[in-house]
Amino acid sequence: MNRTRLLLGEGADRLRAAAVAVFGVGGVGGYCAEFLARAGVGRIALVDADRVSASNKNRQVIALDSTVGRLKAQVCAERIKDINAQIITEVFPIFYDKNTAFDFSAYDVVLDCIDTVSSKVALALACRGKTRLISCMGTGNKLCADFEIADIYQTSVCPLARAMRKVLKEAGVSALPVVFSREQPAGGVIEENGRHAPASISYVPAAAAAKMTEYAVAQILSPSAAKN
Repeated sequence: MNRTRLLLGEGADRLRAAAVAVFGVGGVGGYCAEFLARAGVGRIALVDADRVSASNKNRQVIALDSTVGRLKAQVCAERIKDINAQIITEVFPIFYDKNTAFDFSAYDVVLDCIDTVSSKVALALACRGKTRLISCMGTGNKLCADFEIADIYQTSVCPLARAMRKVLKEAGVSALPVVFSREQPAGGVIEENGRHAPASISYVPAAAAAKMTEYAVAQILSPSAAKN
């Protein structure tokens, strides 16, 4: 990681000593895990109960013919090890909800890349006072790689952010950093494995993941930043 050290100096040691948890390692989360690994983060937890499907191949870095049917978290862990065998990977093949036990205080930053509103809100509540959290809003039905970081209550346009604002307000969450897009949704929705799946394209989840990872790295390099 000499080129990273050239940019960060002693900050590279902070990344190596840091622990980050990624919830959901599909389109956005898979790229987040990849970017964190290549940045030199020393311990990465991967939380996802889903398996790779053929329909993931248009946008998920871990989705290949050779990985279809396998647990996403395990595939992602193996990919990280192939990038840097010194990284500690922790695989949690679970679907996170409000009843899930998880030690959030063991991580410097948590990246929420899941797409279920109830689980996202549960994650926001569970992280308060324990660690720093950033949550990804919608990347489906988007064509532009134009994402920004803002507080959830300063977002606009994104349907997922709108739904999140309402539920978070009711839950008493007064602030939450998120990555979102102001682009008007396009495309549509199809039925896929019993779920409503939005239109998607290869580079958009990666663009959102880049902003998520930017935030995580900045928080690790500024350890005095307040927790949620």
